[in-house]
Amino acid sequence: MAALLWWALVALMIAIPDKPQGFAAPRFVGQTHALFFGLAALLSLLTLAASASPALRLWQPLKRSGRWLIALALLLGIWEYVTAKLALLPAPFFAPPRALVEAYATDWPRLLDSVLNSLRLLAFGFLFGSVTGFVTGVAIGWSRGLGYWVHPVLRFLGPVPSTALLPLSLYFFPSSFSAAIFLIALATWFPVTVLTWSGVSSVDTRYYDVARTLGAKPLFLVLRVAVPASLPQLFVGLFMGLGASFSVLVAAEMMGVKSGLGWYLQWAQGWAAYANMYAALIVMALLFSSLITLLFVIRDRTLAWQRNAVKW
Repeated sequence: MAALLWWALVALMIAIPDKPQGFAAPRFVGQTHALFFGLAALLSLLTLAASASPALRLWQPLKRSGRWLIALALLLGIWEYVTAKLALLPAPFFAPPRALVEAYATDWPRLLDSVLNSLRLLAFGFLFGSVTGFVTGVAIGWSRGLGYWVHPVLRFLGPVPSTALLPLSLYFFPSSFSAAIFLIALATWFPVTVLTWSGVSSVDTRYYDVARTLGAKPLFLVLRVAVPASLPQLFVGLFMGLGASFSVLVAAEMMGVKSGLGWYLQWAQGWAAYANMYAALIVMALLFSSLITLLFVIRDRTLAWQRNAVKW
């Protein structure tokens, strides 16, 4: 059924003529038809191969994704019909699928440069925030004295949205890049600190008693007892911090940086290149989802005894 619908989508694109819009002829129409023709042919070949040998591992993924493939073909068909064929939606706010192909084909260097710069900015900010949050959480979870002083500051500054500090960060930091790193690190620091602190403070005291009986020193208790026991909560904090860092990343890149996905969105909107904006949004969704999936893969490997305890 999915393969048939994808072939029907190809027939819709090729057989029904486009409604003229504007003064310029549409570009990359043939390339778009070839792309969807290739996708339909690939799906048909995979379906035939899986049907011929049901024992192959290919069969189960195709069965699980079948309904999504059907829904995707229907949505793309509706999108193509109401934009390119009937022009019911106002241009350029709603572009047909070929506009996305054109955006990727013509502007991929700028988009790739924006992705690399966003990854660099996100890596620095998330790394600094995670390390700082982990150290702070372990410290206040282990030491009541530190907790007495740090806890009120955490409750006072932690819930404040990092983007609200954007004007101050641009004043105190020498560049917009370093200010963006600070904001991303701050957004990551709060959930990692809270969850790590909760994990360390909730460790069963009997573990410490057994370790002390065997001659363990305080440093051993922290590194080999408290920290491993707090890892499940730590990864939850990393997950929350990574999600918060995405929002701060986009907001920070709209305020002064020269390249990045947030900057690209603002640039595309300024030039009314809405197809480029949609292309960047798709890249952002795939990129951020992949990073969260990678984090959960690391979690499942690190916490093998709690595999799939937290779903993503």
